[in-house]
Amino acid sequence: MTLLPLIFIMLLTLGSAATAMMLRNLIHSALLLILSWAGIAAFYLWAGAEFVAFAQILVYVGAVSMVVLFAVLLTRRSRADLEVPPPALKRIFLAVFPAALIAGLLSGAAFGAFPVSNARPAPEITVKEIGLLLLGPHTAALLVIGVLLTVALLGAIVIASPDTKD
Repeated sequence: MTLLPLIFIMLLTLGSAATAMMLRNLIHSALLLILSWAGIAAFYLWAGAEFVAFAQILVYVGAVSMVVLFAVLLTRRSRADLEVPPPALKRIFLAVFPAALIAGLLSGAAFGAFPVSNARPAPEITVKEIGLLLLGPHTAALLVIGVLLTVALLGAIVIASPDTKD
């Protein structure tokens, strides 16, 4: 397996996430986060986890990104509200320090600093079997989650809408 696609996926994902954090325009940041989430889905596809990749596309790229965009567009009054003031040095330190700690911990885990003992092999289950389980015994739970997310989105729209006399 060649590492060239993995390097491209990594650069796409991390580059779009870093750019999203640095931009001051919330709409552009939200669009770059969508690209970052798509990069994570591409990594899942590269790793052979097709179901997780498709779930990533449906949930994050589809649903969560639309909720973020609706929330930003419905709560901001003017174009000037979309600009975020530059952060203070203290806020930058408080963001970078925990990020560096987490990056170090994840790098240590990825490069084998923490060996796994008594590891069991992953269960062999296909995307078709997961789909049959979701549309079989777990159909009611899937529908309840869909209704709950729809009600949450409608509630966010009602809360964010301006008060009128009508």
